[in-house]
Amino acid sequence: MLRGTGVTKRFGPTTVLSDVDVEVAPGETLAVTGPSGSGKSTLLHCLAGILVPDDGEVWLGAERIDRLSDARRTDVRRQRFGFVFQFGQLLPELPAIENVALPLMLGGMRRRQALERAASWFPALGIDGFQTRRPGQLSGGQEQRVAIARALVTAPAVVFADEPTGALDSDTGAHVMDLLCGLAVRTGTALVVVTHDPEVAARCHRTVVLRDGVLRDGCVPA
Repeated sequence: MLRGTGVTKRFGPTTVLSDVDVEVAPGETLAVTGPSGSGKSTLLHCLAGILVPDDGEVWLGAERIDRLSDARRTDVRRQRFGFVFQFGQLLPELPAIENVALPLMLGGMRRRQALERAASWFPALGIDGFQTRRPGQLSGGQEQRVAIARALVTAPAVVFADEPTGALDSDTGAHVMDLLCGLAVRTGTALVVVTHDPEVAARCHRTVVLRDGVLRDGCVPA
C-alpha cells in the first residue's frame, strides 16, 4: 500500500500542500482532482518520491520513502513506480518497443530479454504492429498506449498518471483510461491519477478533492 500521512509541502512562503492524508491499495485506482493550482501534481510528486515533503510521511509498504537518500529514491522510482504523463514523454529517437524496454534496460536487464518483455505488451494495448514506429509516427492515443506499456513493463507497485488524457480527444481519452484502469486492476498495481476531468475521475474506484492544498472533501466513491 502507498500511504501519505500529514503531507505538507512549502515553496518559500507559500504552503502548497497542508497536512494531507491519502492512501491507495494494490489494484485500486485513485483520482486526485481539484482546480488548477490546488496542489494535485505536487501531491503526486511527493507520493512518488520526486519531491520530499517538508512535514509528514510517505510509505510504500513497510518502507518510508521520504527519508531515503536521493539515490535510493531514484531506485524506488525506477524499480517500483511507473509514470504516464500528459504528453507521453517518449524519447523521439527511439522506436516504440525500445521506449517500452528502456526502464528494463536501465535496471540492468539484457537488451534481448527487455525487448521480448516489452513486445508482450503491444497486443494487450491494441498497438501490435507499431513496435518499430517512432513517436512522431504515432497518433496521440497510440503514444499514450506506448507510455502505458512503458509504465507497466517493470511490474511496478504503483503507477502515477498526471493528466494522462489531457492531450487527447474525449473518445480516445476514455479508451486510454479504460485500458490504464483495467490493466492496473488486472496486474494488482495501484494507480494514482491526477486530473481535472470528472469523466476521467469517474473511471477510478475513489476520488479525493484538493482545494488550496487541503483535502477538502475527503475520500468518496467515484
